[in-house]
Amino acid sequence: MLEVRNLQVRYGAAPALWGLDLDVGDGELVCVVGPNGAGKSTLINAIAGLHKAHAGHLRFQGQDIFDLPSHRFCEAGIALVPEGRRLFVQMSVLENLELGSFIGTARARRAASLEEVLSRFPALKPKLQQPAGSLSGGQQQMVAIGRALMARPRLLLLDEPSLGLAPLIVEEMFRVIRDIHAQGTAVLLVEQNVSVALQLAERAYVLEEGRIVAQGAADELLGRPEIRKAYLGLG
Repeated sequence: MLEVRNLQVRYGAAPALWGLDLDVGDGELVCVVGPNGAGKSTLINAIAGLHKAHAGHLRFQGQDIFDLPSHRFCEAGIALVPEGRRLFVQMSVLENLELGSFIGTARARRAASLEEVLSRFPALKPKLQQPAGSLSGGQQQMVAIGRALMARPRLLLLDEPSLGLAPLIVEEMFRVIRDIHAQGTAVLLVEQNVSVALQLAERAYVLEEGRIVAQGAADELLGRPEIRKAYLGLG
């Protein structure tokens, strides 16, 4: 489904990612883990079209998307849940959700998509007319995920969905992500909570200083002593 080859991304003259290869298969759940500053958000923003890559190849469902303008990535079937949620806090919850369904194919199914999102996040139903900024952090994350799902994506990109959330809310977020994947949506998860991400994903990539330093089946990586020591603090 998604093919990333020799991806290179810069901030000015400073390289952030280089020589990076990554794949996500149809309906697969893949995670990217690594320390702060490794380039995880840069990677997912490049795949979402928000940060223009300097060189390399990006293909999605057989289509070359490297040179697509940013707004066309969503039309191609890719939706992003950004780090920090980035809601329009003065707008209502409903308005924020509806913003996810402005592409033609999604607009035609807006009512059905909204019903699906509210069935997945019932806590949002009585808050639809409230400003998004009045919600708790966990509820705002629900809105951010719901907004992305309103686009009816083939590939859902999640950038640090557990950041700043209480443990019980984190558990609920990952249950929802598992359920979204089980219903056939491919998921690429960038996550600093390495242990949970590796338990959730089928395959994983370890990113460090802009390069992939390890990859493979998530359970296999979780069992490797060097991964456990470097990223989980376990001997």
